[in-house]
Amino acid sequence: MATAVAPADPIVGPLRNVRDHIPAALRDKQVGLLMRDYPYDSVMAARVLGQGYAYLLTAMAHRGEHLSLGPSSLVDIGVHTIILDTVAYAELCRKHNGGHFLHHVPAVEYKDDGTVLRTAHLIAADGWDVDLPLWSDAAKCSPCHPGNDSH
Repeated sequence: MATAVAPADPIVGPLRNVRDHIPAALRDKQVGLLMRDYPYDSVMAARVLGQGYAYLLTAMAHRGEHLSLGPSSLVDIGVHTIILDTVAYAELCRKHNGGHFLHHVPAVEYKDDGTVLRTAHLIAADGWDVDLPLWSDAAKCSPCHPGNDSH
């Protein structure tokens, strides 16, 4: 059986794949948690989780840049699934964030300032595949605290 290959961009090359950065057993567990807690099948759960990881890995890659990143509401569900397993999340931070814990600091109010689309564009610029339909609620940004090393 042939394996599907991510399309290559003529400028940046093949897209980065979160599966290369996450142990398969952890990914399977987190997909299962999403299916348990939300009305998702395995395909939707994997999409939401993948975008959550792409978001977090991008935020970690840009630590200290004060970019005010924020996920869409759907991607934020994936982010929460990732960060709630604190042992695995601490390991992700150790490996991809120089050992620094990337805190989650939610604000009460939603922003309507283009944060979600800016974030999706940065994720794409960093070479991750952006599943644009999951970022479609751009006018209702996730209420993440702006301007610090948190998300």
